Amino acid sequence: MSILILTACIAFLILQIAWFKINPFIAFIITALLAGLTLGLPIDTLSQTVQKGLGEMLGSITLIIVFGTCIGKLTVSSGAANVIAKTVMGWTGKKYVRLGLMITGFIVGIPLFYSVGFVLLVPLIFSVAHQFKLSKVYLGIPMLASLSVAHGFLPPHPSPMALSSILNADIGLVLVYGIIIAIPTIFIAGLLFSNLLKNIKTQSNQEILNVEEIANEGKLPSFSVSIFSALFPVFGLTLTSLLPFLTNNETALNIGKTLGEPSIIMLISLLICTYTLGTRMNRSLKSVMDDYATAIKDVALIVLIVGGAGSLKEVMIVSGVNNTIVDLLTQTSIHPYILAWMMAAIIRICVGSATAAGLMTASVLLPLLQANNLDPNLLVLAVGAGSLMCSHVNDPSFWMFKEYFNISLKDTFKSWTVMESLVSVLGIIFVFILNSIIH
Repeated sequence: MSILILTACIAFLILQIAWFKINPFIAFIITALLAGLTLGLPIDTLSQTVQKGLGEMLGSITLIIVFGTCIGKLTVSSGAANVIAKTVMGWTGKKYVRLGLMITGFIVGIPLFYSVGFVLLVPLIFSVAHQFKLSKVYLGIPMLASLSVAHGFLPPHPSPMALSSILNADIGLVLVYGIIIAIPTIFIAGLLFSNLLKNIKTQSNQEILNVEEIANEGKLPSFSVSIFSALFPVFGLTLTSLLPFLTNNETALNIGKTLGEPSIIMLISLLICTYTLGTRMNRSLKSVMDDYATAIKDVALIVLIVGGAGSLKEVMIVSGVNNTIVDLLTQTSIHPYILAWMMAAIIRICVGSATAAGLMTASVLLPLLQANNLDPNLLVLAVGAGSLMCSHVNDPSFWMFKEYFNISLKDTFKSWTVMESLVSVLGIIFVFILNSIIH
């Protein structure tokens, strides 16, 4: 009975977001309260349970997401993202132009939110298409596949960060495994798949301008400084995760463990970027702080949505429904990774939000970790892959792609929706391949 109640609550959550267009944060809180009441939690403790779940979730990831957002904002406003894009494109030239766009999308996509990366890089796609007289969709899909994979698989993006927190995964290993899986995924779903899209013609429209303001256009950082600054969180998290394999020195391991805390790494990265991309480029500290204030405003709602998912998770734990789920799921013959991927994919198709789909799925599947002795790092990636499945008309990114590239609805499904579905399917396949290698 408790599973039926939970299923009805999740369906109600999907209905609120998809049909009634209720803000996802509010929808999560309403659903958490409703689930608590119907699952028999004492009414006098229900509010405290919801608040505890929200607080614990926000306490574990807020600093990381906020610092990551600030780094991404400064990467754009300092011109570092443009420097990276132009340098990589200069290396690859016309012959390997799509490979250059794909690499650029992956590098820039790690520190930037998907929508920011999209708006920043689409003008580059249009410029290259005009220069080489090639199809915009043909050129754009490899780059946008890279952005999508980074958004779904790699910390410090909100969904992988929240999933890592819920499932008690190691963020550094999630990042390392995510990069390993991402490379062949974007090569197939981006570079190879785009060969089938050469004949998609975009209708004539005015060129999209880069709407992101570059605050210090007169003095841009070098490519090496731009790469170092934008990707320092990746370097730091990777190094501290691999440190136990490199040394047995207890002092070094303790220092690495402390510095390897994601919030510490992100703070160090932010301070480095404030200097290398800010004050070193003759920008005032106040100007850099104004950028950070804008970035924090932009990410506030996403952080609250993640907190709302934490409330629902706490209600499930306190009510004991998670144990019931374990008993049921352990009797099925479906592999837990496939189950996680399928659940995330179904919710994504219904809701349209990759982040919401991942959070809902992780909250339900948390008990599977203890029951099946699974690798939580790979489970994060399985859920992340499912959350990217079949982007269609209820996903804002679908319409961004259609309107920016000015193509028909049919061609949007043929290109964008198929690419996102390929990313999802390939993601879960490579999760299994990596699982067989590691374990």
